[in-house]
Amino acid sequence: MEVVYMQITMVLILIVKCLHGSLSATLQEASPQQPPADPEPEFEGTIQNVTFPAGREAVLTCSVKNLGRYKVGWLRASDQTVLALQGRVVTHNNRISVVHEDMRTWRLRIRQLRESDRGCYMCQINASPMKKQIGCIDVQVPPDIINEESSADIAVQEGEDATIVCKAVGHPTPRVTWKREDGEYMLLRKPQSRELIRVESFNGTHLHLPKLERRQMGAYLCIASNDVPPAVSKRVSLSVHFAPSVRPTSQLLGAPLGSDVQLECTVESSPMPVSYWLKGGRVLPPNFAGITNGVYEQGQMRPEMLLDGPKYGITEERHGFRTNMRLVVRFFSPNDVGTYHCVSTNSLGKADGTMRLYEIKIHPGGVQTSDDQLNIIGGLAEAARGRGNSSANSLVSGRRPWLSVLLVLLASSILVTLGSANR
Repeated sequence: MEVVYMQITMVLILIVKCLHGSLSATLQEASPQQPPADPEPEFEGTIQNVTFPAGREAVLTCSVKNLGRYKVGWLRASDQTVLALQGRVVTHNNRISVVHEDMRTWRLRIRQLRESDRGCYMCQINASPMKKQIGCIDVQVPPDIINEESSADIAVQEGEDATIVCKAVGHPTPRVTWKREDGEYMLLRKPQSRELIRVESFNGTHLHLPKLERRQMGAYLCIASNDVPPAVSKRVSLSVHFAPSVRPTSQLLGAPLGSDVQLECTVESSPMPVSYWLKGGRVLPPNFAGITNGVYEQGQMRPEMLLDGPKYGITEERHGFRTNMRLVVRFFSPNDVGTYHCVSTNSLGKADGTMRLYEIKIHPGGVQTSDDQLNIIGGLAEAARGRGNSSANSLVSGRRPWLSVLLVLLASSILVTLGSANR
């Protein structure tokens, strides 16, 4: 019996296998063929960041392979604003365009770049999950000086502090350099020192000048640059104001009759002074008002003001805060012997310098007076009286008149001796 059951079981198994094979074949014939799956889109390489000056055109390039049925879009990364989809621009910015090349390259172009275009842009594929790449545009802007936040021309008193400012904008951030307009070295004070050092330039938006001296007066140029042409500059004039000081080139001059004699004074003053020449008397301080009938108190006569004309030639040459005053006395005569004053005044004060003009007598025998002899006389006079402002010189003339007489006698003696030697 067991053998029979085993045979029956084997027959049933064979029948089932045959039926299953036939059914599988039938199902395979009835079901359609599934197409192979599309490859996923991928980016080729990366988007290169670019830098361009404002006003130029910027291009970002996005390359995609296996795009298939998917689409490419461009967005602004900062706020996800859609700029373009496939080849169609959807933004209202007419400076933006998209170029589709060789079925796989998508170029985003932005013309006439502005600062507002600076930032990053996204190339996006609408796959699942979404794929993206980002490229950035840096917009360079040339420097510009902000006049409202920069210094205008300034004037300060000598010894006071001053700071001149120059603010500039641009991208990259501009460098600010200070130089003198005349090309001379700048004089800057060492920190915690009274010493002034010479430098060609100074870097920084604020140029601090403590305890100003008159030598630092002038026009300064603020130059802003950031390697994006053009660089720009601004001129700031710095005036240092001080009362006049007067220095005569000689305090005792001699000349033979009939010659032309030139007297000269150097004036330092700011603001520009009013200068003039006087003859005779003594120049009194500006607050001295004791004058009666043209005669000064203490027996001093009023000086005579000299005017440019046939007798006197008056000229001035100004160089910065220095002025050279020149007086030419034409056809020197005995009436021209006396004291001459060069006077200079501005809003801060008044000063004068005094010179004594005397006659050199030409003795029979033709002694010629050379410039060297006159320089010797002038040197003796200055050594005896010293140099300085005319206020002190007036005091010397008033208190020690014998000194001028002594010097004249000494000068005459020297000339006689030189004349004898020449013969």
